[in-house]
Amino acid sequence: MKKIITILFIGLISLSINAQEKVAKIEFKTDTVDYGTIEKGSDGLRVFEFTNTGDAPLIVSKVTSSCGCTVPKWSKEPILPGQRGEIQVKYDTNRVNPIRKTITVISNANTPTVALKIKGEVIDSNKESVLEKKDKSVVEQ
Repeated sequence: MKKIITILFIGLISLSINAQEKVAKIEFKTDTVDYGTIEKGSDGLRVFEFTNTGDAPLIVSKVTSSCGCTVPKWSKEPILPGQRGEIQVKYDTNRVNPIRKTITVISNANTPTVALKIKGEVIDSNKESVLEKKDKSVVEQ
């Protein structure tokens, strides 16, 4: 009886060790999306693509933004090894200013927290810049 218990115990330990070796790995195509210079009110949707390069299912549990002006969207379904997934990020392009935001991705991958970045600038071509040269000087006005 002791031999059977010992064999079962050793089998369970070796099984748990093998199960721990399998880990999900998240690999992004790029960790920065550059919007460039875009017009106010234009499409603010961009996509971060990633692949599960590990050998266990990848579960993205949470994606947050550093600002309420950026809204992330992702699939809650597990990404199997070798499969691809995406995180959509929508920036509010009605805000005229430079874009410098961070999106934090939390998952069960070997690197559980990944920081992604978006950058660019939103301009409003309908508004005249204060820095633009005027036709008349201040004295003539």
